[in-house]
Amino acid sequence: MTAQRSLPPASPERMWHRRRRLLSAVMTLILLLLALLVVTLRDATSPPTPSTVQQHLEGPPWRHGVANARFTVVLYADLECPYCQAYFPELYRWIDTTSDVNLQWHHLPLTKHEPAASRQASLAECVGQAGGHKAFWSAVQWIYTYTRTGGQGVSDLEAFPDASQAIHTCLSSGEAMSLVQTQAHEAITSGITATPSLRLIDNHSGQSLLLPGPVPGDVLLSAIDMLSSPIAEEDHPDVQ
Repeated sequence: MTAQRSLPPASPERMWHRRRRLLSAVMTLILLLLALLVVTLRDATSPPTPSTVQQHLEGPPWRHGVANARFTVVLYADLECPYCQAYFPELYRWIDTTSDVNLQWHHLPLTKHEPAASRQASLAECVGQAGGHKAFWSAVQWIYTYTRTGGQGVSDLEAFPDASQAIHTCLSSGEAMSLVQTQAHEAITSGITATPSLRLIDNHSGQSLLLPGPVPGDVLLSAIDMLSSPIAEEDHPDVQ
């Protein structure tokens, strides 16, 4: 009977190399998993590419916020109205922090604030036509920052920064002034005579709700809930 030959025990050096290779393989696997996790998280948190973001149509009307939002808050405002001046930043911030809602401007210069109100509205219009939606809202913010309100106006409209030749040409043409007056007439014809006033529009159903401003954010949220209710028109006669 032939005795079985046993393999000699592995040397410590060979065992060390074997463990080293195993450790290297484990570390490589961990690094691959971490790299995969980073790529996954980056893709999940990255903003949509420009091709997937819906842009606002060329204004007017001038809008701020998500272009395809379900709800639109139309702000009827006078650039010389002290209540509008105080309320505008609050509403603007609310739009920025509320999903599925955007903001639309509607000129309503009041007679008691003329001619400063319409002149400043014309400037904002021309800035928007020259630079787009973002430029329009920047002009509104600038005017509210520097106006003395109540019809006194901005002491020097010529001080508006980045007043390009295109803006001066627009102001000289009178087209912006005509548009401002048209919007004011439309508001008055629909029964809106005070500023600020808001019209909340459900862009899915076409229904709207007129709210005398200034309206706090929690009230706006309640109005959105009411307007999105399937029986809103039956239960609330103010819904149009």
